[in-house]
Amino acid sequence: MRKRGITVKLFAVTALFFLVFYAMIMIFQLLFFDRFYQHHKTKEAAKHIHQLAEGYENNSWSEEELTRQTLSYMRKTKSPLTIVDAEGFQLVKDPFNIMLETGDGKVVEVPLSLLVTNYGKQLRALNITKGDTLIVQGETDATVPSVIYPSVITKNEFSVGEDPVENDVTIEGKVKSISLPKAGMINRGLGILYDALLEWFPLKEAQIKQLSKGESLQLDWVESWSGKHNLVLIEPFKKDGEMQYMFSVTSLQEIRDTNEALQIFYVYIGIAGFILILLLSLFFSRLVSRPLIKLNEMAKKMVHLDFSSAKPIKQKDELGSLSNNMLVMAQNLDVALNELKQANGKLKQDMEKRVQMEKEQREFFEHASHELKTPLSIVKSFAEGLQDGVSPDKHDHYIEVIIEESEKMEVLIKDMLDLAKLENGAIKLRKTSFLLSEMIEDLADKLFCIAKEKNVVIEIMPKNEQHILADYEWMERVMKNLLVNAIRHSKPDSVIAIRIELDQENGGSVFKIENKGAQIPEEQIEKIWKRFYRTESSRSRMTGGTGLGLAIVQQILDLHAFHYGAENIPDGVRFYVRFN
Repeated sequence: MRKRGITVKLFAVTALFFLVFYAMIMIFQLLFFDRFYQHHKTKEAAKHIHQLAEGYENNSWSEEELTRQTLSYMRKTKSPLTIVDAEGFQLVKDPFNIMLETGDGKVVEVPLSLLVTNYGKQLRALNITKGDTLIVQGETDATVPSVIYPSVITKNEFSVGEDPVENDVTIEGKVKSISLPKAGMINRGLGILYDALLEWFPLKEAQIKQLSKGESLQLDWVESWSGKHNLVLIEPFKKDGEMQYMFSVTSLQEIRDTNEALQIFYVYIGIAGFILILLLSLFFSRLVSRPLIKLNEMAKKMVHLDFSSAKPIKQKDELGSLSNNMLVMAQNLDVALNELKQANGKLKQDMEKRVQMEKEQREFFEHASHELKTPLSIVKSFAEGLQDGVSPDKHDHYIEVIIEESEKMEVLIKDMLDLAKLENGAIKLRKTSFLLSEMIEDLADKLFCIAKEKNVVIEIMPKNEQHILADYEWMERVMKNLLVNAIRHSKPDSVIAIRIELDQENGGSVFKIENKGAQIPEEQIEKIWKRFYRTESSRSRMTGGTGLGLAIVQQILDLHAFHYGAENIPDGVRFYVRFN
């Protein structure tokens, strides 16, 4: 309940805070933004026109410098500007004009503002440059004959403008200079400047008094034919002792249209904002309450001694510090518990190992005593026979049996000692490189008599044989044990096939020895490598050796890290060794 209560409280408080803040922003935007924007734009435009008027009044600017400053003002404020007298007549040339040089060397000014207002894009499409020849038809200025107001401008066969009237004059000349508004200024109401001049001039007497005091006028003007709102700025200054005025018109309609659209847009964005605020509030509440929930869960797990799943809270504050301290405590407790578990596990393994060792020791003594009991009994009985004075003709036979059984006990004891050395790792290998087939041929010659007793033939078939790197003496022991084992378990009049081939898997050699005879039960194949283990339970001295041969083979091959194994084939058994 506490976890849910914290989350809900945080969510409610955060959502309420953001909703109030968001509603306040929307209300101020809808009610006050247009007035704020109008005030800001009026203030900026008034500042720029005052600076321009002050600079023009205090400096002796040429017409080119005045034109440059006027264009700079128009770019900054996005509003057209001109200089007029009290009657509204322009006192400066049009900032957008073409200076034409006629054939007789005269220079004619062609104002472009009115033409740009109606045909701005077409005029720019003519791509007029310095040196082009133009034909201009229009009306000359009554006071300045060198100024012609164009109706039509023609370059080559292309013309821009309206049809000329009857009194229009026509001149032709080369372009000496050209000043056109940039592409973004063509549609910014250059023509509206002249409409405003006609609307506001001549000025009213009260306005003239205000201007004569050096105060500027900021007039709100609504176009009667379009209903658009504009700001008219009139900045007074004196030039050459005469009162002049800078006259500019700034459109306010854009912000009104934008604000009306925003009022509709805010209906939709208000819904989206409300949903977003709820989501953010939920996220914030969970962000704050989640560390507390995690700490609570961590504590619950620690109560049940579960320290493995503890994770720190990645925060650089008191909650993060508390989490880190709990994590350190959990790690220390977990380490202590793991060490205790490992100690218990090791103790259990040691106990199991001790039991297994005791079992193996018992089995070893049982098997060893069994293997030694028979030859000792035979030696004892035959020795007693000699002591009792057997007939002279049996005397030599008794001695031979005693020697033979003694040799068997000697072999058994030697195998047991070798196996103990191998199991204890007391053997150090002296590896050399040799051919396995040569070793097996020598062993086959030595075991010829044993094989002949069962009429068994040993066939050695090397193919693409590679040299092997191993301890020669111990490997000879392995091969001898495997060969003797194969002879012992082969049926009479059979062939023991020994193959030494190239191992396709690792590029070394593989040794395979196959004998025909009884198969090994599948469940006993893994047990044949144990010491004193025999597949037949009778442990007859006639059918098996000491039971240590394959155990010794296993220890030697493991010491060399060679792969080995035994498997049944259709008519017998196969042992194999893969050499690295």
